[in-house]
Amino acid sequence: MNSSDDKQDFGLRLRGRIRSLRNRHILSLDALSLLVTPFIALALRVDGISKTEPFRDSLWKYTLVALAVRLITYKLFGLYNRYWRYASVDDMIQIVAGVGVATIVNIAIFYFASRFGSAHFALPRSLPFTDGMMALICAGGIRMCVRVEQQALRDKHAPDAKRVLVLGAGIAGQMIVRELQTKPELGMRPIGFLDNDTNKQNLRIANLPVFDGLNGLSGVLTAQNVEHVIIATPGLSGKSIREIVHACEQQGIPAKTVPTLSSIIDETVSFNQLRNVEIDDLLRRDAIQTDVEAVRNLIRGKRVLVTGAGGSIGSELCRQVLSFGPAELGLLGHGENSIFEIDNELKGIVERCEISDGHRNTQIHAFIVDIRLPVRVHNVIGDYKPDIIFHAAAHKHVPLMELNPTEAITNNVFGTKNVVEAAIAAGTQNFVMISTDKVVNPTNVMGASKRAAEMIVLRAAKITGRNFVAVRFGNVLGSRGSVVPTFKKMIAAGGPVRVSHPEMKRFFMTIPEAVQLVLQSSVLGRGGEVFMLDMGEPVKIVDLAKDLIELSGLQLGTDIDIVYSGIRPGEKLVEELFIAGETYDKTAHEKVRIVKNASSFVPNRLEDVVRELNNVIATDDPTGVITLLQELIVEFKPDQRRWALPQEQITREPKQEVGSSR
Repeated sequence: MNSSDDKQDFGLRLRGRIRSLRNRHILSLDALSLLVTPFIALALRVDGISKTEPFRDSLWKYTLVALAVRLITYKLFGLYNRYWRYASVDDMIQIVAGVGVATIVNIAIFYFASRFGSAHFALPRSLPFTDGMMALICAGGIRMCVRVEQQALRDKHAPDAKRVLVLGAGIAGQMIVRELQTKPELGMRPIGFLDNDTNKQNLRIANLPVFDGLNGLSGVLTAQNVEHVIIATPGLSGKSIREIVHACEQQGIPAKTVPTLSSIIDETVSFNQLRNVEIDDLLRRDAIQTDVEAVRNLIRGKRVLVTGAGGSIGSELCRQVLSFGPAELGLLGHGENSIFEIDNELKGIVERCEISDGHRNTQIHAFIVDIRLPVRVHNVIGDYKPDIIFHAAAHKHVPLMELNPTEAITNNVFGTKNVVEAAIAAGTQNFVMISTDKVVNPTNVMGASKRAAEMIVLRAAKITGRNFVAVRFGNVLGSRGSVVPTFKKMIAAGGPVRVSHPEMKRFFMTIPEAVQLVLQSSVLGRGGEVFMLDMGEPVKIVDLAKDLIELSGLQLGTDIDIVYSGIRPGEKLVEELFIAGETYDKTAHEKVRIVKNASSFVPNRLEDVVRELNNVIATDDPTGVITLLQELIVEFKPDQRRWALPQEQITREPKQEVGSSR
């Protein structure tokens, strides 16, 4: 039999011994103790056992009455239908309440018996009070012994349990410790907490010491002979997690973490939710404070449509939108498999009533639509008549769009145009387009096509006066085809991991974080604005590759190599954040900035250029596409390695002079 079987058998034996002390046994112990406490209380009152002789007859009668009152009261307060192995503060409060009420009743009986001259209660008047305090000590002590016995047995019979250090002495950390202490079969024994909160340091929580903060982690790991680390702080920053993982790796100690705050639906954490540290954790930023009520007020009871609903961003948008209880949620996408999956997932959530907002009647609709087909788009949106549209459908891969520019235009530009025009015709009041940081001074077709799409949305806002806005953000961790899953596949194949350039940097966001800020932007807009999300500091792609290799349990240079393949056409070393002339202001949300004058950059010839683009793509003329994009977007500088265009072909509209702030 292996060690895991031994641990499981030990756990079963331990539970059997603890459970053998049932409530009927506790009732017997209560009765025995309550037969003794009045005698002890009287002896204390009269200063000796020998001096209790004159009160013996009255004492027995008082004892029997008090015993009956207490046992009945304990029963009424539920002290014999609780599982004392999990005794908590609430249980102790119930004990105090039960003993207190019984004591008050006994005092009342004692008072009335003495008042009307009964010789049966010729006892000191302080006896019921003293007896009550002793009864409380006995009732609480008997029940707490169950927990003490459990811990003693665990320490005695599980010496081989791994010594676990829990990082974070908050609610999540205490939940994890409580579960480890009550489930010895897990083979893990918590030996203490480590917390940055100075108010908790050098104290004891759950009878475990709280060590100094993260700066002293390495020393604690060594001094306490730690064998496992659990990161139990859901809101911990990526920088801190990176330092923790590095310290653990240096000593060969495995580390697990609890889910992020956005992933914890019911605000409870259990051992089963622990998982290995992932790249998302290393890049995690401070928790986002979302104005949940404002978003709920916008979405609840409304008819919402998400385009590109089967994609990484689109599907997460659907999940979070559903949590705010829309009347109807439309899932629009071109890939039938991805729409099928998200449709089934969301309908399952509704059927199981797992929506945090409690709205159980949301209707889910799935639409298989190619947004490049205007008639189909107009028919679907016209029939559905959404109040809010989140437009996430787009071609996003830079190298592929550089090779297929006409496809980028038909999907990103004309697809957006079709959805916007259909939304206007259907009376949609709120429209949010998911944009990208690659629209800023674009050097590739994908970024330029998304910049043109922004202009179409902004022009619609200006014409209709409706809340049509765009939201820009950087790369999304874990999205399909993005760098992280690509690197993981390379690592799984044994390498090498290909990185384009050692100085290549990108801005990254997690999918839930990006979607939360998109939803927040939807309530900040008034129409015609572009919102830019705070993406933190750029991350070197090569550092990302190194972290993924280490998290996979491999060593760089020994188990797997990194090779540099060169910058691909259309790529920048570092993405930019600002367009010359745009004015960037703060909003009510600290992580969202607004480009108030974004509409002023929409050229007067937008419609004419779009018509010309339509003619160019009809003949599949990539060079014509690039030329027209340069005419439309002043800051677009195509990669000359692929597009060698004579400048005299390009006719640009004079750039408007607008103030800027950085």
